[in-house]
Amino acid sequence: METGIIDYGMGNLRSVQKAFERVGAKADFIRSAEEIASAERIVLPGVGAFRDAIAELRRLELIEPIRQAIASGKPFLGICLGLQMLFDVSYENGEYAGLGVVPGEVVKFDLPEQYTVPHMGWNQVHFANDAQEKCPLLKGIENNSCFYP
Repeated sequence: METGIIDYGMGNLRSVQKAFERVGAKADFIRSAEEIASAERIVLPGVGAFRDAIAELRRLELIEPIRQAIASGKPFLGICLGLQMLFDVSYENGEYAGLGVVPGEVVKFDLPEQYTVPHMGWNQVHFANDAQEKCPLLKGIENNSCFYP
């Protein structure tokens, strides 16, 4: 299997799969340690609460297979909550251990009251300095383009 999208019951799976299809790549859902080991590339999507998501990965015994896949150098993409779970710890509604792959902590932004966290909705991107030239992910994206984070 080329690309595996980890299905632990809390991700926006079909949206991620459709994004792969849009660029002409095939991605299948994977649910076991064996499937993680056999995938050439892995995606960990996520929507919801850190506590519930990391608990579900533990319940399904996917923590070590994920760590092993990353340690082996296998390409790995964490999306949204899937990225947050790669860190050591999260302080979202308590303190919860993450996968410990990326050193650091997931903390809530310290923002004025008028800002909503989490924020969802359409926004425009405004590039600072030469960000577009330095980051290949931004190639072809125009300044002031709209995004839905």
